[in-house]
Amino acid sequence: MAYRNPTPTVDVVIEMEGGVVLIKRRNPPHGWALPGGFVDEGEPVEVAAAREVMEETGLTVTLETLLYVYSDPARDPRKHTMSVVFVGTAEGTPQASDDAAEAEVFSLDALPSPLAFDHGQILADYQRWRESGERPDPKRAL
Repeated sequence: MAYRNPTPTVDVVIEMEGGVVLIKRRNPPHGWALPGGFVDEGEPVEVAAAREVMEETGLTVTLETLLYVYSDPARDPRKHTMSVVFVGTAEGTPQASDDAAEAEVFSLDALPSPLAFDHGQILADYQRWRESGERPDPKRAL
């Protein structure tokens, strides 16, 4: 029997001087996104997050906290995923590689368009958390 479970992913809101790091996706679905990707079998989500950031931006990230877990079945048009989203810091200049066509730092009040997946919601939640200390309410999805 084949199980049809959500696929685990990670995303990282990387805080840097001037804003947060976003990548322009080389592959569909196109758009700007937080650095992140699929968790490999046998890999802890924290390791996957640091690996994906390094692969896509060349940055060594320090994970500071967990923002939230996003699991809306419609968040990724390819399949049902659930993303563990971290907030982290890094130094240096992001350099696009792997499946990132570009990597840049953007101010939260000057985000590029379009944003891929549910990353607009994630960044709005991040901004609210930074301003008020409030994390997303799990009851909002019910």
